[in-house]
Amino acid sequence: MSPRIQRIVDHMNSNLHRKVSLNDLARLTKLSRSRLCYAFKVEMNVSVGRYLKMLRIQKAEELLEGSSLSIKEIAARVGMKDQSHFVRDFKKNHGLTPSQYREKSGALQDS
Repeated sequence: MSPRIQRIVDHMNSNLHRKVSLNDLARLTKLSRSRLCYAFKVEMNVSVGRYLKMLRIQKAEELLEGSSLSIKEIAARVGMKDQSHFVRDFKKNHGLTPSQYREKSGALQDS
């Protein structure tokens, strides 16, 4: 991974709980927004926004499996202020709501 793309990924990982804008990422890498989007897509095979959403869902999975935080708290920790939007995105990814995912992962751990 190129240093600029690595910097973007690191910044997103460190700021999942915050709004991450293309303007901020462009300033961070000293690229224009359009050049940033192009370079990221070429290297990562996915858009910046989709990658950020994937990171947020992955972090939510970890929190669902390893904590007793509420769904609302988890949504906030991964930067999604609207709980219903979080649940919809999570279900789209997993075919399960966050609550169902937590139940299923808990049941698997007990087996």
